[in-house]
Amino acid sequence: MTAHDVVRALPDIESLRNLCRSIAMAEAILNPDGERDHIFAPAWSPTESLASMRNGSGDEYDIVFSPAGAYIRGFDHESPMSPYAHDDVPTPWPGVLDSVPGAFRRYVDEPAFTVEDGTPAVTVCVWRETGAPSWSTGRITYPESHPDPDGSEWLFDLLIHPTPEAFKEYAEDYYEMPVDIEALRHLYALRPLEGAQITALNPAASVPEITATAMAMSFPIADGLRPGNGLTDPEARSA
Repeated sequence: MTAHDVVRALPDIESLRNLCRSIAMAEAILNPDGERDHIFAPAWSPTESLASMRNGSGDEYDIVFSPAGAYIRGFDHESPMSPYAHDDVPTPWPGVLDSVPGAFRRYVDEPAFTVEDGTPAVTVCVWRETGAPSWSTGRITYPESHPDPDGSEWLFDLLIHPTPEAFKEYAEDYYEMPVDIEALRHLYALRPLEGAQITALNPAASVPEITATAMAMSFPIADGLRPGNGLTDPEARSA
């Protein structure tokens, strides 16, 4: 798989935004006190939201949602298309960034998406302008005899398989714990978060802290979880 396959598999912009929010919410419940792979920042700037993945091993992606559309860049540090894998002077692989539209060009050099010397940390890049009928990527000649040359298949696995079952498989492997599928379905449907889903996914999680996290990422929450309602016990809320 390459970016040319990813652009055919990704959901539309708004569905992708909702998916990223659900993934980040689920992981925040499973791992409230540790560093998480997935985050969602609804107010990255006054006009932009950001979904990010960092696996702690140097692999990452960022998705900027803006009035112009959505811009995605991914970096697989072991990819043969890494800027550091094929030249004495680090340079993005030909074609990966060459066709990025003007509306998204500033993200190519965004400091959060580059390394210390200013080189874009990228092996895969796709985008979709508002109103466009589909996602796009550059015209790229990929290295031969490599099943996932740009890292897009595994980097974007949860995005091109946008189901609670896919997240359950990921989370159970990553966290080595059972994960409640019904709670995930609730989150993936963006139904208002209740104490029942929090305790089903992680009985040890602090409901007030998870509620604060949900509010910070603009995830919908049930009225019973809203601050000031006098309910602090998850069993009382689910009664």
